[in-house]
Amino acid sequence: EQLAGRELAGWCAPSQICHADVLLESANPDDPHLAANALTRQATGDWLIPQRIDQLGRNAARGRTERSDLHDVLDAGLVCHLGFVADGAPVVLPTAYGRDGGVLYLHGSAGARYLRGAELPACVTVTHLDGVVHARAVMHFSMNFRSAVVHGTARRVTDENERWEAMRVIVEHLTPGAWDHARRPNKRELAATAVFALDLTEASVKIRTGPPADDAEDVEADAAWAGVVPVRTVLGAPEPSPDLPASWSVPTHLDPDGALSRA
Repeated sequence: EQLAGRELAGWCAPSQICHADVLLESANPDDPHLAANALTRQATGDWLIPQRIDQLGRNAARGRTERSDLHDVLDAGLVCHLGFVADGAPVVLPTAYGRDGGVLYLHGSAGARYLRGAELPACVTVTHLDGVVHARAVMHFSMNFRSAVVHGTARRVTDENERWEAMRVIVEHLTPGAWDHARRPNKRELAATAVFALDLTEASVKIRTGPPADDAEDVEADAAWAGVVPVRTVLGAPEPSPDLPASWSVPTHLDPDGALSRA
């Protein structure tokens, strides 16, 4: 409203978000042509342009606009949380996933009554906790984190070739190399598995790093310790199954440096 009736001018690099487009979309949220243009840029460009549901409110400065940041957060995770509404109530399920370009594949059970439809309006989140931020005042305690939120309508994958590829993507995301090492799914196992595909068109990324943001008077008072306690996810040494013959070495895809191989 403050810009109504004013003349605006600016310069934008070809590969970046154009101020004019963003302002026009904000001023005309119900214009289908502008909305379609925004979705096209999101799907094909290197930048994230959050829609209304993805726009950050509190601490918006922590938001990231590069699509590569979204891919990095998703690729670094192992478990996502799939949220949707079923029978009028919210449902959130942890599940395995894998990314193939601009599509996120989600693993589910074909027997789950919530997942029997052809489409599923959903929200998917992936969060990494990187540190607990200790401030001098309790109000300013925080967390260092990386998070991604994806909204959209997930479609049930029914094409057999895509289902097969989606399963490979999910397995390889969780444990690279396992698809070629272990027995692949048979028809019965495939029939028991539901796979959904969610386009990464509508997404937002938020990242916090660094020390606490204490008030100046608390820093001057110097009454409490302040800093960050790092949090890391570390994969341990593989533990063989009790029924595995002793002749087996740790597979190379689990031990690429050979440090755990038998002598």
